[in-house]
Amino acid sequence: MCLGDFLLFALFFTGHLHLTVSMSSVVADVDGPPFILVPGDGGSQVEARLNKTSVVHYVCEKTTDDFFNIWLNMELLVPLIIDCWIDNMKLVYDNASRTTRNVDGVETRIPGFGASYSVEWLDPSHASTGSYFASIVDALVGIGYRRNITVRGAPYDFRKAPNENADYFARLRALVEETYVASGGQRVVLLAHSMGAPMCLHFLHLQSQAWKDAHVRALVTLAGVWGGSIKALKVYAVGDDLGSYVLRESTMREQQITSPSLAWLLPSRHFWADPEVLVQTEVRNYTVRDFRQYLVDLDYEVGWEMRKDVERYAEDFSPPGVEVHCLQGYGVPTVDRLVFAKGKFPDGYPGFVYGDGDGTVNNRSLAGCLRWRERQPQRVYHQAFPGADHMGILRDARVLAYVSGLVAKFRAFPRRP
Repeated sequence: MCLGDFLLFALFFTGHLHLTVSMSSVVADVDGPPFILVPGDGGSQVEARLNKTSVVHYVCEKTTDDFFNIWLNMELLVPLIIDCWIDNMKLVYDNASRTTRNVDGVETRIPGFGASYSVEWLDPSHASTGSYFASIVDALVGIGYRRNITVRGAPYDFRKAPNENADYFARLRALVEETYVASGGQRVVLLAHSMGAPMCLHFLHLQSQAWKDAHVRALVTLAGVWGGSIKALKVYAVGDDLGSYVLRESTMREQQITSPSLAWLLPSRHFWADPEVLVQTEVRNYTVRDFRQYLVDLDYEVGWEMRKDVERYAEDFSPPGVEVHCLQGYGVPTVDRLVFAKGKFPDGYPGFVYGDGDGTVNNRSLAGCLRWRERQPQRVYHQAFPGADHMGILRDARVLAYVSGLVAKFRAFPRRP
């Protein structure tokens, strides 16, 4: 998995459901703007079908008759079997085309575009630990919204960055327009979590102001990774165990570092100054100007190639041109610097200096939306919740109350720009 969110899930069952929902023939009688949910890194189900000629371990399947749930399924993350999962989930970078692909014999798809189920639950069996947007959808349904009609999902392949998601952005535009028409001309609220926030920002950059004025009521973000995160540097070095004691960081790293979205979420120069030390070693220190050297020293120069492909998206922080409601947590210890003891870099395990944030994303990145207040005519609202961590914000009672209150405001004042 890439960084960004690093979903702290423990899931158990596979699934075989694939659905794209269309509302072209449905007119929704809704009192309030429809919502489209945009997940973060790891916030979409992923299904795979195999037709491989070779495998990395004798216990791995070569072929499957149909698609099966591969993200995130703890049955596939046990010893030995995890080698199969890594080989099926990792990406291969092509330096000539500047794009990534699955390994040979692996076909993947993202189920549920237009529906809400695949972003409500990452575990198709609805095990409680696989809950994602479920609490938010339940709150919306509780005040009159309808799943798949006035609250919809827009999942995508979170392994990839905006440069490889052009088709997704086209589908998202079509989904906004379709939902707008089906709701009787009510403008849509985009509600995004973590990496979904900068994904929405780029999507809005692609649209004309006239289109945004006509179709988008507001952008609501939860724990937006506006300026990247120090944790991305940690993943490149040692990986991340997703908060599960049964997983090994070093094993997970084999898959995680192959995702261009990880390169996209490296700390931005908009938010970290050149003199600030992000990684400290006995030989040299690394700042935002030293990503190439850092990745070369970690023996993963392909990571720098990916970074070059996505850097322009990370550096474009112009305002979205719509009303923004930016919600975040704070007061949770968050990695602020990696410190490698003598002789421990690049193969050892670092120590960490902690700062403020939500446990995954640093506070300066989470609060990045405040920079737009003087740069666009549309209002930018910001609310920080003490103790809300990166995943907990999705079911925090204070956040659910904010979203419900926002709906009441929109119902009372369905104004146009």
